[in-house]
Amino acid sequence: MPAADTTFNSVKLSKFINTVMWDGKKETARKVVYAAFETIKEKTGNPNPLEVFDMAIKNVGPITEVRSRRIGGANYQVPREVRPERRQALAIRWILIAARAGKGRPMHEKLADELISASKNEGTAIKKRDDTHKMAESNKAFAHFAW
Repeated sequence: MPAADTTFNSVKLSKFINTVMWDGKKETARKVVYAAFETIKEKTGNPNPLEVFDMAIKNVGPITEVRSRRIGGANYQVPREVRPERRQALAIRWILIAARAGKGRPMHEKLADELISASKNEGTAIKKRDDTHKMAESNKAFAHFAW
């Protein structure tokens, strides 16, 4: 488990920085995340960007997902509840994928915008969560195959 980051003393933020990191460039990842936090401060007027970050992670994390299960020669999409660790990991992953998808702007701006919109229950990462929930809902008939 990663140690809490030095500025905000948050283990969740430390995991986020590690996920932002590419090619072992942790200091670059740290600068991007902290610059995004500064942008969040400016745009929301909230002196504590960690609240926006925590809210975004909480909102994006899925409650249920579907897992493939092979039974008698047929594959079924079985809805399952998501464990808290996986929920957080998926939320972080989806927010970063959504931020990286935006082109032509610095990463810290794209990341700040995605975090702000996710904290308000909108944006690409929230759409991904909703799609996952819809998929689980539509496959509820196969819930009895859960293991």
